Amino acid sequence: MFTGIVEELGEIVAVEPARLAIRGRTVASDAKHGDSIAVNGVCLTVTDVDGDVFGVDVMGETYDRTALGGIRPGDPVNLERAATLQTRLGGHLVQGHVDGVGEILRREPGGNWETVHIRLAPGLARYVVEKGSITVDGVSLTVASVDGDVFTVGLIPTTLALTTLGSKGPGDPVHLETDVIAKHVEKLLAHGSAA
Repeated sequence: MFTGIVEELGEIVAVEPARLAIRGRTVASDAKHGDSIAVNGVCLTVTDVDGDVFGVDVMGETYDRTALGGIRPGDPVNLERAATLQTRLGGHLVQGHVDGVGEILRREPGGNWETVHIRLAPGLARYVVEKGSITVDGVSLTVASVDGDVFTVGLIPTTLALTTLGSKGPGDPVHLETDVIAKHVEKLLAHGSAA
């Protein structure tokens, strides 16, 4: 479980068919085999640590359902260690299970922030509500507006400076994780009406 509060901007060091090596001084500082680290919002398991570089295995299904297949050495990535019982929940409950890959449509500068328009992956619109939570590339954000399959979020200077969202532009893919509570409520209601 994560909070969607990115701890650091890491860097992809190596890409192999079923493995990534990632540099992240903060998250690697206490990482050990078996730990979970969210990489651009994708929960991955640490296989090894060498100084400030950690390795993770990546299954074919993960490549199929995310944009990690397009990642290259040198690319920046958002990193967050798994939450503990002592962790402040500054964002919202995030599983690191990507629901789909969205696309940045446009950015609008606005004073000290930017409004970003993102197209939802098919089937996700029903889980996205104005003022609700959504995770974009592992960043916990509040939905500013929703119009069909497009939603907007506001990015403050800290988010722009300290996450990959500050440098992504129109056409770029982003990992989306909708609110897990909405998905559970939907399932419960479906089963309740069938009983």
